[in-house]
Amino acid sequence: MAIRSFSQHTPVLGARAFVDRSAVVIGDVEIGADSSVWPLTVIRGDMHRIRIGARTSVQDASVLHITHAGPFNPEGFPLLIGDDVTIGHKVMLHGCTLGSRILVGMGSTVMDGAVVEDEVVIGAGSLVPPGKRLESGFLYVGSPAKAVRPLNDKERAFFTYSAGNYVRLKDQHLAEGFDRPE
Repeated sequence: MAIRSFSQHTPVLGARAFVDRSAVVIGDVEIGADSSVWPLTVIRGDMHRIRIGARTSVQDASVLHITHAGPFNPEGFPLLIGDDVTIGHKVMLHGCTLGSRILVGMGSTVMDGAVVEDEVVIGAGSLVPPGKRLESGFLYVGSPAKAVRPLNDKERAFFTYSAGNYVRLKDQHLAEGFDRPE
């Protein structure tokens, strides 16, 4: 794995966190306990902070970045992600805030300043535009993402099931040494 310091910030991994050897994690990044970062993912906290909660899974080829502070956005936007979040393959998260118990479908993009409340499903290929708020308890799909219906009990139960499944899988990968260089 490539864990790289940048500008006096070194990524911090929580207990039993897994970062695949092909992933890159840079700068002011904290990854919570039992979370996992899968192959070819880039998490770049080079100009603002990234915080990832516990039991959160960042799937293959995802890109997580921030919005820097500057003349067009004096405070910038960190990237903040809660607990028990499953981030699908090839997801782009940029300077946004995600609560807990969320599923971000494959190939989705969540833009600068967007806020996703707890217990939300974002359908595959969706685009959450800058500054948009997704309210808790709904399935959102499309470009731009729109609420299409409330979540049912089975979908709500899936959040912790998915998180637990990836905790078990990352434990297997840790045991086989896939977090260490070849």
